[in-house]
Amino acid sequence: MKNPALSSFTIRPWMETDSIAEMTALLHRAYSGLANMGLRFMATHQSEEVTAKRIAEGQCFVGVMGGTIRGTILFKNMGQTKGCDWYDRPEVSSIAQFGIEPGLQANGLGRQLIDFAEQQAIASGARELALDTAEPATHLVDWYSRLGFRFIGYEQWSHTNYRSVMLSKALPAGI
Repeated sequence: MKNPALSSFTIRPWMETDSIAEMTALLHRAYSGLANMGLRFMATHQSEEVTAKRIAEGQCFVGVMGGTIRGTILFKNMGQTKGCDWYDRPEVSSIAQFGIEPGLQANGLGRQLIDFAEQQAIASGARELALDTAEPATHLVDWYSRLGFRFIGYEQWSHTNYRSVMLSKALPAGI
């Protein structure tokens, strides 16, 4: 059952007045369970400079509760999505740097951020919303699959210590 206090979760664009240090710390916390599995996601250890660089590569949205950022997702439109065969396709947008405060995970907040990113993708004219995650993180692969993402293939990024599963979701045409 959802916690009614979570209904105050609102999504807004990243603002220049938001703290890169706090965002970096949130990402480290959000990815700590994956780090404990031995998975070296960028967000497990990235510096504040890397966080700022990644935010600049797309449109960062944050989930706020009680005036504090509790979650984030980076949406990249079709022109910003690149780096592998699937991401280089002209109809594909993507999400990255996605995380929720650990104590708030499994309460539907991540789903709200994914749904928001899907709407951004549809509005941008994308036909697909893609992402990648660690192959050993089967709980994440399963969760994304339940949200309608399908297996595309594998990638090996130079900055990770695992093979990534590429997932993508077909989107309806925008209005």
